[in-house]
Amino acid sequence: MTHLLRHRARRMRGFSLVTAIFLLVVLAALAAVMVNMSTFQQTESAMDVQGVRAEQAARAGLEWGLQRQISAGLTAGAACIGATTFSLPPGTTLSAFSVSVQCGTATGPGTLTSWTITATACNQPGPAGCPNAGNNPDYVQRRLQAVLSQ
Repeated sequence: MTHLLRHRARRMRGFSLVTAIFLLVVLAALAAVMVNMSTFQQTESAMDVQGVRAEQAARAGLEWGLQRQISAGLTAGAACIGATTFSLPPGTTLSAFSVSVQCGTATGPGTLTSWTITATACNQPGPAGCPNAGNNPDYVQRRLQAVLSQ
């Protein structure tokens, strides 16, 4: 009888080892999934913040372009401001962004003249400014437009 109990106890020890290894593997897999999800959420959050900053940089460029066009004149036949690319001041949260401002003009029915100011802000400008045709996962760009008519 004691021999039978010893034999059974030996077989149970092997079963305990398999169960412990299985639980360790499952817990390690869960930990890896949790770390992966956390990293993904942090990356998405950082890209959201960069997107908001890009929109604010584009808004600053749009306001700059509107002010320049209004100062240049809004009379029939007035020329558009020239295309300009500039970086935002260093030491600010928007210093990583470059802004390209462009102007287009159109004449409508009668004597209506319209000036379309477009500001494009990006965090990784190309050789010609924004937009950058490169393929980078950290690239953020926002474009805003305004139309002045007279």
